[in-house]
Amino acid sequence: MQSPRGQVFLADCPTRLAVEVIAEKWAVIVLFALSLEPQRPGELAELIGGISRKVLTQTLRRLQSYGLVERQAFAESPPRVEYSLTPLGRTLIEPIKVLTDWARNNGGTIVDFQQNNQPEAPTTDDTARP
Repeated sequence: MQSPRGQVFLADCPTRLAVEVIAEKWAVIVLFALSLEPQRPGELAELIGGISRKVLTQTLRRLQSYGLVERQAFAESPPRVEYSLTPLGRTLIEPIKVLTDWARNNGGTIVDFQQNNQPEAPTTDDTARP
């Protein structure tokens, strides 16, 4: 008999889907940025940094399709679009803050570990070959 805890890892489990949604590369960063206030795509790209407009648009559409983000188009000239968190998306603010605090507290330790544990480069010494 399988424990209920193990069931969250099944491919068709809603819990696994929810984890996969926020585990996507840019999802948490975009959600965190939107937790501050509604944002226009250009503002989001500038705030986040390192994300292309194409990837940002794909991420926003994906989060919108999951019901975490909403898009509001304003009938203005020039046209204006803003993204904001939905009520469901706002339920992620506190867990994302906890994760962000953990990252701030431990990011340097991770970088130090990576720098101190780099694999050795392969040698080009021909005498080492059989």
